[in-house]
Amino acid sequence: MKKTLVVIPARMASTRLPGKPLHPVCGKPLIQWVYEGVSQATLIEDIIVATDDERIVKAVSSFGGKAVMTGTHHQTGTDRICEVVRKYGEDYDIIANVQGDEPLIRGESVDQVIWQVAAGKAPVATPVIPLEEGDAANPNTVKVVRDTEGYALYFSRSPIPFVRGEKTPLYKHVGLYVFEKPFLLEFSSWEQTPLEKSEMLEQLRILEKGYKIKTVEWEDHLQGVDTPEDVKIVEGILKGARP
Repeated sequence: MKKTLVVIPARMASTRLPGKPLHPVCGKPLIQWVYEGVSQATLIEDIIVATDDERIVKAVSSFGGKAVMTGTHHQTGTDRICEVVRKYGEDYDIIANVQGDEPLIRGESVDQVIWQVAAGKAPVATPVIPLEEGDAANPNTVKVVRDTEGYALYFSRSPIPFVRGEKTPLYKHVGLYVFEKPFLLEFSSWEQTPLEKSEMLEQLRILEKGYKIKTVEWEDHLQGVDTPEDVKIVEGILKGARP
């Protein structure tokens, strides 16, 4: 049985919501909501929060989680995750990279993505959700088009596909990745590719190198947290779901 390690990169630096991982959401720090949601997954063995701030380590430890300090030089979350994998991931076959700003994430949904990699469908898998009306033109919302088997054809900050004829379902990418460990370490060593540098999307490096990314459609209603307004939206959802 393949073993899976979840790594959650978390940094205090955020221009729109300073100290985001520790920002309170319904009385708990944001990172705790993410950690507890992911911990409900059945296909994982451990979770590690990767950070460069002792305050996050202390907060995660206070609710019984595990966090480790990483270097301050990393340019991307993937680089930070690879540092953790090299130090603590020897016994694992699959690595899940879960963003620390999705407090509504569910373990059951994480399992769906892990299964794709565990079953050998692709060296990397990632979720998508239906694109909400009005989000197509937002460059902060990453769109994806897929083939008939659910493999990603392209990711973009631009509205894709352009609908001139028959309308097709539109999808938003969710920033969670599940990797075969050897592939993750190889991917992190590659030079940035032209489309990646143009769109500022790391996953395009994988497609440009000719590898497949399997996508999994989630039915979850997710709400990432990047601004104080997002916090209010999430709190409203949580209070409705958990009186």
